[in-house]
Amino acid sequence: MQKSILILGACGQIGTELTLALRKTHGNDHVIASDIREGSESLMESGPFEILDATDYDALEEVVAYYEIEAVYLMAAMLSATAEKFPERAWNLNMTSLFNVLNLGKERKIQKIFWPSSIAVFGTNTPKTNTPQNTIMEPSTVYGISKLSGERWCSYYHHKFGVDVRSIRYPGLISWKTMPGGGTTDYAVEIYHKALSEKKYSCFLQPDTKLPMMFMDDAIRATLMIMDAEADTLKVRSSYNLAAMSFSPSQIAESIQKEIPDFTVTYEPDFRQTIADSWPSSIDDSEAHQDWGWKSEFDLERTTTEMLKHLTP
Repeated sequence: MQKSILILGACGQIGTELTLALRKTHGNDHVIASDIREGSESLMESGPFEILDATDYDALEEVVAYYEIEAVYLMAAMLSATAEKFPERAWNLNMTSLFNVLNLGKERKIQKIFWPSSIAVFGTNTPKTNTPQNTIMEPSTVYGISKLSGERWCSYYHHKFGVDVRSIRYPGLISWKTMPGGGTTDYAVEIYHKALSEKKYSCFLQPDTKLPMMFMDDAIRATLMIMDAEADTLKVRSSYNLAAMSFSPSQIAESIQKEIPDFTVTYEPDFRQTIADSWPSSIDDSEAHQDWGWKSEFDLERTTTEMLKHLTP
């Protein structure tokens, strides 16, 4: 009998598209979506869905047993900007859900785990340009602290208990299918919506704040690639650096203005500027290239073309 896949946090920005991609590959009935709330129509109608709190171990264990789950993708998390407003809630969600899944792996109730980390693990003392895989990591946000802690626990459970957990450090993600959920790089999605609806946008970061970014199609492809890779080829069991492109708000504005010449942007930095200033401007992901063949496909111009095409009414 074919084993099933469980997505925790399936209604989020990444989870929605990841669920649909996995269903296309593995069959709708074998990919179980779950979240604490219902998701989009396409998500709900395409396959099984469970209301599930990822911090509830007993409920999670029951779903895993009922559907004969083999692999879990833990996408449930409170992101950077929102987590700064609710630090204890963020820590509880981000860490308890991870321990629940790692312990299911330790008990051999699931065989494979995907858990996403983030460029938020880096800090102000990290080299900002071409940030290496192994470097100084002193995160200054609750989200970053939880992700760095999670990386160390993933590595520990792999080496101590043989848990097959795999991870990548996502940069900022750009998607037209689902709105982002409270991250510092959310401007790079909002700006396309505002360009089409209002022809103007007020950005919460300074115009020259360059950050690593990625179009969602690349992020989903990377996630599927690392989960399909042979276990013995994966040398990094904390989390792999992942990169595609780096740009600033002014650069993304210029790319949009090539398509919408009368689009204007003003800049009113808020508390998210401090978070962005602590993150790298570009990432060295050569180990992902070497170990499991990663290579990005989308640059800024192609991303802008795709976003405007799909968001235009």
